[in-house]
Amino acid sequence: MDIGRATEIDLDGIIELQTANQPERGGTLSASLPRARIAEMMRAMPLIVARRGGRIAGFLMTSTREMNADVPIIRAMLAAYPGAADAYVYGPICVSAEERGQGLAQAMFAELQRLLPGREGILFIRRDNPASLRAHAKMGMHEVAGFVFNGSDYVALSYAGREVAPNKPQQPASSAGAIG
Repeated sequence: MDIGRATEIDLDGIIELQTANQPERGGTLSASLPRARIAEMMRAMPLIVARRGGRIAGFLMTSTREMNADVPIIRAMLAAYPGAADAYVYGPICVSAEERGQGLAQAMFAELQRLLPGREGILFIRRDNPASLRAHAKMGMHEVAGFVFNGSDYVALSYAGREVAPNKPQQPASSAGAIG
């Protein structure tokens, strides 16, 4: 397994894995980002991939808060918890079905931390996704806020951020737009 920073050559594999993990295919990704957006994110911030045998087995995207400020669920998360001044958005992260449970998410996260030491990352996970919540807790991430988006409960998590009271009131958010 090779884990490192993605390049343009990896884009097709990233798109393929993203497509395979959309909700309509049984996956749990909350967004489908277009190729041009992923390429832009890759140029601005580290996008980590795991490669096995010439294929993408996993990816971990990051972006500046400003880059995805037009994405309604990102706006909702940042309204619930904006993070530090230099915080960035962590995710989505995705591991292929056949590679899950082998520490790939943790390995990609370790590479990200090596590239961005000391910076706060902010992410969200649906509250009804216990596998992802457990995996991220094992990586040292902690809940900093909760929010509602499109009628679903989400948890905002942070690493290198500060913990807040677990009973923080949730603010509903609407979804007036779509990614695409």
